[in-house]
Amino acid sequence: MKNRVEKISQILDTHKAESIEAFDLSRQDYFVDEVIIASSLGVRHTEALLDHLKKELKPHEQFLGVEVSDEWIVIDLGDILIHIMTPEYRIKYDMESFLNSLMTSSNNN
Repeated sequence: MKNRVEKISQILDTHKAESIEAFDLSRQDYFVDEVIIASSLGVRHTEALLDHLKKELKPHEQFLGVEVSDEWIVIDLGDILIHIMTPEYRIKYDMESFLNSLMTSSNNN
């Protein structure tokens, strides 16, 4: 799993994604084991990052689902979710706080 997350992060970094963060949720009560969040430079860049991931991860990864909106793309690899969003959307939805609170609440039990 760690190698897969590193590969995804490396692809995103190579293609100029910013603020790439990975969250290990394998010990949490969550529907995936890993969540990766990255910021794009804008709407077109968000779509370009999706294209790079598809090109560089296939056939090793199976894309189970891809949800595309103007400023946010979610890629479902089964046990890994990748969120690529514009900086404005990333601030607006603040997924890091949600994921950190999930990890904190599970660690307290």
